[in-house]
Amino acid sequence: MRRSIIGLSALLVLAAIGFFMFAPGIVERSMNEVTGDPIPEVSAEARALHSELAIADMHSDTLMWDRSLNDRADRGHVDLPRLQDGNVALQVFSSVSKSPKGQNYDSNTDETDNITLLTFAQLQPPKTWFSLLERSRFHAAKLRADAEASGGALRTIETQADLAQLLADRADGDPVVGAMFSAEGLQNLEGDLGNLDVLFDDGLRMAGLTHFFDNDLAGSMHGVEQGGLTPLGRETIARMEELGIAVDLAHASHQTVGEILELATKPVVSSHGGVQATCDVNRNLTDEEIRGIAATGGVVGIGYWDAAVCELTPQAVVDAIEHVITVGGIETAALGSDYDGSTEVAWDTSDIAIITQELLDRGRTPEEIGAIMGGNTLRVLGETLPAV
Repeated sequence: MRRSIIGLSALLVLAAIGFFMFAPGIVERSMNEVTGDPIPEVSAEARALHSELAIADMHSDTLMWDRSLNDRADRGHVDLPRLQDGNVALQVFSSVSKSPKGQNYDSNTDETDNITLLTFAQLQPPKTWFSLLERSRFHAAKLRADAEASGGALRTIETQADLAQLLADRADGDPVVGAMFSAEGLQNLEGDLGNLDVLFDDGLRMAGLTHFFDNDLAGSMHGVEQGGLTPLGRETIARMEELGIAVDLAHASHQTVGEILELATKPVVSSHGGVQATCDVNRNLTDEEIRGIAATGGVVGIGYWDAAVCELTPQAVVDAIEHVITVGGIETAALGSDYDGSTEVAWDTSDIAIITQELLDRGRTPEEIGAIMGGNTLRVLGETLPAV
């Protein structure tokens, strides 16, 4: 009997070790796929132009997964080597602190959560298991630690001075990649506006008020009520602008978007998504919303997954970009991949030169392509980030 108990215990230990070693990677592979479909060839002309661009992507959820940014991964969409391959100057990395089970685009409550299990499976510190604030603080610390361990190849961006130095260094031939921290939904404030300052000190420089459910700040496009801003939400917008945190409209209900646009005194962004004119999904922006974002001097980041652009092709991405330009002007178009956000895409960040190729094929000038691929986003951040 004793031997049986010892044997069973050993099997349980081995099973647990196997689970914690392999389960997180298996889950990510199943949720962040690259289709493997052939992608267009990139011409020598497009590659030469792409190599000269300052490219910025406003949204990736890579921090959610249990791997170092510094190592080339065999899963997912983003890591430092692939950012370098794609000549990305600035990647915004978001913190997902809560995600409902059965997540969908139409209606979700805040009663369930997938991220709690992920914190267990990844053996994150116990303080992250039941605190949304601590989950985001863990993601912020992870980003800083990866930057510190990169040997200078990855650099966190928190101020206008940081951004200017990044671009100057890249112009001098240094392939350093900038990394900026954001939050996908401010449910991580846990009802306390003071926690926004805590996250700001941790490096938070962009944030959406909601994710896939209504919270105590605002209504989500995917919530039950899908209402507007609460008094706390209004206070939060004002404090974000005061601190230098870009206000992100992604996932917000149409009512919330309209109310934020009325309040905004600085440029706002829609970090990742699409437009209803080319992909009629409820989370995508209406023409009125595009015009409202443009009026603030902000930008619309177009993603690469099915719910953003309806087809996993560079043509579909650029169709959406062209519509943003038609409605809001060339200065409003930007990129927001939603890489590693439980999304399936046709190319990872190493191959984003295919967007440059498609824009070139459409007759866009090098100056226009530079603005779309990153210049517009960098301008907005230069206006919203704190000076130092």
